[in-house]
Formats: sequence, structure tokens, C-alpha cells
Amino acid sequence: MIEKRQFYIDGQWVNPAAPRDLDVIDPSTEEACAVISLGDQADTDAAVAAAKAAFPDWADTPLETRIALIEKLGEVYNARREEMAEAMRAEMGAPIDLARSSQWGAGSWHLAGFLEAVKDFKFEESYAGVDKIRHEPIGVCALITPWNWPMNQVVLKAIPAMAVGCTMVLKPSEISPLSSLLFAEMVDEAGFPKGVFNLVNGDGVGVGSQLSSHPDVDMVSFTGSTRAGIAISKAAADTLKRVSLELGGKGANIIFADADEKAVKRGVLHCMNNTGQSCNAPTRMMVERSRYAQAIEEAKAAAEAVTVGPTTESGRHIGPVVSELQFNKIQSMIETGIKEGATVLSGGLGRPEGVNKGYYVRPTVFADVTPDMTIYREEIFGPVLAITPFDTEEEAVEMANDTVYGLTNYIQTQDDAKRLRVARRVRSGMVETNGTSRAQGSPFGGYKQSGNGREGGAWGIEEFCEVKAISGCGT
Repeated sequence: MIEKRQFYIDGQWVNPAAPRDLDVIDPSTEEACAVISLGDQADTDAAVAAAKAAFPDWADTPLETRIALIEKLGEVYNARREEMAEAMRAEMGAPIDLARSSQWGAGSWHLAGFLEAVKDFKFEESYAGVDKIRHEPIGVCALITPWNWPMNQVVLKAIPAMAVGCTMVLKPSEISPLSSLLFAEMVDEAGFPKGVFNLVNGDGVGVGSQLSSHPDVDMVSFTGSTRAGIAISKAAADTLKRVSLELGGKGANIIFADADEKAVKRGVLHCMNNTGQSCNAPTRMMVERSRYAQAIEEAKAAAEAVTVGPTTESGRHIGPVVSELQFNKIQSMIETGIKEGATVLSGGLGRPEGVNKGYYVRPTVFADVTPDMTIYREEIFGPVLAITPFDTEEEAVEMANDTVYGLTNYIQTQDDAKRLRVARRVRSGMVETNGTSRAQGSPFGGYKQSGNGREGGAWGIEEFCEVKAISGCGT
């Protein structure tokens, strides 16, 4: 049993003010793999005070020095890859190969991208020959991160905050805290000044709410559910602090009749990746009717080829979902889909055949899903795909936009004019077309109830800056 009860505050590991133990459950075994402590108001106050005290000196530290420390952190992160992968495997159920590649690699990739972006970022420039415009660090930042892509989200928040001169308090998900505790060790090993980076474990109701409403926190950067994002926004309103939100999604994958032959299979595999636990997953597949019957067969075959297996074994299988709560929610949604009349092409209720332990879900594909069905409208956050036919381009756009979310939509067609035309009309912060991933540093974020900020590259750096105009100094 791993014991990680301490918090990282003001450059040292400290005991909680009033320890409250919480088991970290390995979702592949349903057994505790570690124990942490949940913080309370005293721990939150201590961490915020440390960040506040460290801010003036860190903000004045030369950019070159901050970059050098981030580069050192990157070296430590890369050197301790196997430890990080094992932490994420155990805490949130990523199969070990996925943990070593995509889960660990997301952090490394974004860190490198920010180092490139910050070197070209204009922190100060002239405007109209009269004013000087400065981008200055906003101050003390609360970073609240989710369990599904732990290092992806920690790095997307912590590195740009560090780079511009902010100080911070990280509250990772209490479900998957081990990777963030390891990240704190890496920050310490890299030699950052005390108080720049602090970590307090806790739940949303406790430490999360305390940070969101804290008068000495200047900004909250949150990734998680839309429900929690609304609560954080309300808690932050009394102090008018900046709130940056990356929330849920219900991505449409529009497959036109002329899409390439791998489009359906690619969409199924993308939906199932990370066991469906991605806010930008293409969970609504919309297929032009002339290709619909063929697409159903292709989707069925692709889903049935997806295997579920232990997180400790190498391979391209998917693992369990993160928790019993998540498992039960997904089962309820699958049951609702069946009751509302959708056709089960593959998967369905219960664990995969031969599995009697662990939060494993059967890769499930529904066909003949209509826009009034629950599985069409609500985010499931599991390996569940809903397929719906459409007749015209206009209808496809209307269906894609018929959602409270607006994170990522997908378009598959070999008609370049139509591809761009539809991409311009769908209401989402990101559009991926024909299986092409977005570039390093491209802005990540959504419209509507998918959030209101952007992460990655120069846009992610701007999130942590205030803009100051100084007159008479523009030359």
C-alpha cells in the first residue's frame, strides 16, 4: 500500500492540518492501491499564502530563468516516465502501454509545445507609437484538474502559469492523485523556488470550493464536468476572479457518403480510446443515409474487435473505467438506450465475458439513435457510441449543433469545399477533419457549456496573463 498523506506547500512536504484518509482505488482490481489525505481550510490557506508570498519575486524573475527551470522539469519528467506511467495505470486504469505513450506523452508533448510558444510570445510591445502593451502574470492561480487525462491537464495549466510568472496551488482529482503527487516531486527536483508550485489534495466540495472562493486566489483554471464548472463559477463570482473552464462534450462525427473507407472504423476507435473517458470523444456518429447501412456493419465489426484487458498487460486493449460510480452511471445509460429503443450493435449491459472483477465495460455501439434519446443528448463518458442517419448537409449541421455542448466536432468528406463549409458552421471550439489531429499548440477549448477558455500554445499562455496599457512609452 502506497502512503501519500502529505501535501507540497512552500517548497516542502508537510502533514495535513487535520488528516482525513482516503483510499485510492485501482479500478482494475477494485482494491485500494494507495492512501492519501484530504485537506481542509487550514491546508488551503497555507498553500495560497505560500503562493501569494512567492508571487512578487517569481513574477520579476527573468523569463530566461523561468524557461531554464521548465526545461529542467521536462528533463526530470522524461527521465521518470515509467514511474509516471505506473501511477496513472494504478489510479485511473489506463492500460500500461497507453499510460506509457498517450497518458505520459501528453504531458511531455504539451511541455515542449509551451517552451516553443513562450520563446516567441510578446510579453511587451508598442501600440500606435504611443502606448506600451504588457502581458503580465495574473497572480495566484488555483489549478483544479480531472482524473481522465491527469498529466495532460496538469501540464496544460501548470507550465504556462509557471512560464508567465504566476504562482499556483494544484488540486488534482482525489480519484487520481498519485500522478500529481509525483509531478510535485519533479517540480521540487527541478529546483523551483519555494511557493511557486503547491499541491493540496482534496475533494471538490472541500478544497475545490475553498480555492474557488478564496480572496487571495486571482484565477481558477478548471477542467471537469459542466455541473462542477457552474458551481466553481458561482463560488468565484463574489471575488470576481478569472475563471477558465474546460468542460464536457458530446462531439458529432459527421460522415458524408464520400468519406474515406476507414472513416467509420477510425471514429469507433477514437470513441473507445481511453475507455471513452475523454471530453472530446466523437460519441455521436452521424452518417449520410446512403452510406448508413454499410456504416452500421463497419461500426459493429470495429467495436467487436476492441478488446478489454488488464491494465498490467501490454497491448492495444482498453482498460476499466475509473470508478464504481462511473461504471454504474454508464450501465444506467446503456440500459436507458435499450429502453428508449436504440438498436444494440455490439456490447451492452454488464462486464465483458469472463470478467467478474474491475470496472470493465463492454464496448457498446447503438444504431438507429434519434435526437430525442438520452444517449444522444447526455455525455456518457464511457465506451459507448450512438449512430444516427442524416439526409442532407443542412440537417447534419443542425444535428451537430443540437446540443448544449460545443467542444469538438469531426467531419469526414473528400470534398474540400464542403469540409470547410461545414467546419465553419458547426458550433464548437475545435473541428477535426478526415482523421487529422490538431497541431501542437493549437487552442483547446469549447463553446457553450463546454467552457470558456483555451489551453495550449500562445492561447494557453494568454489565459494566465493580465493586459496592461501604459501611455507615453510606446516608442
